[in-house]
Amino acid sequence: MVCNFNKFKPHVMKKNVQLHKLIAAVLLMLVLFTGCKKYLDINYDPNRPTEPTINGILAATTQNTGQNVFRTANISNYYVQYFASPNANSPTDIYDRVDFSGTWRLLYDNMADIYDLEQLAVKSGSTAHLGMAKVMMAMNLSFVTNMWGNVPFSEALSGTILSPKYDNAQELHTRCLTLLDEGIAELRKNPTITVNNNADFLHGGNRTNWIRTAFSMKARLLNQLSKTPGYNATNVLAAVDSSYTAAAQEARVSVFILRNPWAQLATNNAALLLDGWLSTNLIQSMNGVRYGYPDPRIARFTDTTRFGDYRGTRNGAGRVGSGTQREECYLTLNGFYSANTAPLFIITLEEIKFIEAEAALRASLPARAYTAYIAGITAHMNKLGISTANRDTYLNRPQIGVGQGNLTPAILFREKYLVMFLSPEAWVDARRFNYAYTGFQLPAGSLLAQPIRRLDYPSTEQSLNSGNVQQVAALTDRLWWDL
Repeated sequence: MVCNFNKFKPHVMKKNVQLHKLIAAVLLMLVLFTGCKKYLDINYDPNRPTEPTINGILAATTQNTGQNVFRTANISNYYVQYFASPNANSPTDIYDRVDFSGTWRLLYDNMADIYDLEQLAVKSGSTAHLGMAKVMMAMNLSFVTNMWGNVPFSEALSGTILSPKYDNAQELHTRCLTLLDEGIAELRKNPTITVNNNADFLHGGNRTNWIRTAFSMKARLLNQLSKTPGYNATNVLAAVDSSYTAAAQEARVSVFILRNPWAQLATNNAALLLDGWLSTNLIQSMNGVRYGYPDPRIARFTDTTRFGDYRGTRNGAGRVGSGTQREECYLTLNGFYSANTAPLFIITLEEIKFIEAEAALRASLPARAYTAYIAGITAHMNKLGISTANRDTYLNRPQIGVGQGNLTPAILFREKYLVMFLSPEAWVDARRFNYAYTGFQLPAGSLLAQPIRRLDYPSTEQSLNSGNVQQVAALTDRLWWDL
């Protein structure tokens, strides 16, 4: 069966693409036409290989891990009100029970391939590939369980059980942490088989950065427990201490078949296939309307309207104009995240700094908390190419540069909301913060009296795994960590 990546419209590649990217792109195209086992796929074609090469499957899984960040974020962006539909009463905008079977399938496809990578790594004795597989499994599993809660896992990936049981979400969270620890241990060993650097789309074969990513993911997952009795700020900070110290260490995908998927949304808009419209909530958080001061990063998120200003679309209300005259803001090819050559970020230095700030604040370490808070904003502005003058003007505003004695969780979550733009983890933060952002409101025509807390299980599970799938009483039901 052909590996299933997102399909985009053709375009002409620039002639000055660096050689290593050309090699990586060719490898990726080969992976597309190499047989990969999919979740619960019982089809068999004797003309295709049953066991892809270990570096081939590494290429597929690292690329699709990045794509899964996009796929999950393209759902949650509406719930945290980064995005708003240009159409009134859009099901995702108004908290309807949307069927996300396609995203579910793609997540499980990649986890099944990661499972194969792990098995192949054990069979061949490759510690590096095994470590990478375990870290990626923790990533992808956390994407699934943070949206749906209890999900199949222990019986879901080998392809031998057609109706896998649902595992407890809290136990799966613990399993993710265990996978990260196991991955770190394998990655610290001297590699026994060479990793093809061009097959690793996250870190180019750099095991040190893989280890830092594993600790960064560990810090993220431990910090997710902030509303539970099991939260331990000291453990969070210990993971932070071994995580990223520079943006160059981050997990990101920079090579695509055609373009960054956020750029595809921008391209769709240019072709009048409206997508990637920015919510009034996000725009008013940055254009000076809500807080009384402008955020220079808004110019790196989107373009101005034809009126020369920034205007968002109210969730649930739909666009105010035709959608073709630039009356409102949306992703464009001029944006930092949505340019054709933009990388797709998995986890970033600025996120880690905000995790550090939150954990330090909870641990009554105000000096460390404030230093990390300022460092997080600074790292984000530097990444986006904000000038030193504009960056420092922002940091010196009394609402931002509050001093270590005045830093509060509300300030942290307000600023973290901006640095997490287009990350699926932003929905975890919104639920941990109980959506208490200044000015946040329910969508127009909301079907729920409270913000959404989880997804309904997809129709494919209702039909194919009906004996195990669990019924969701309401989309306001909270996951185990969202007390």
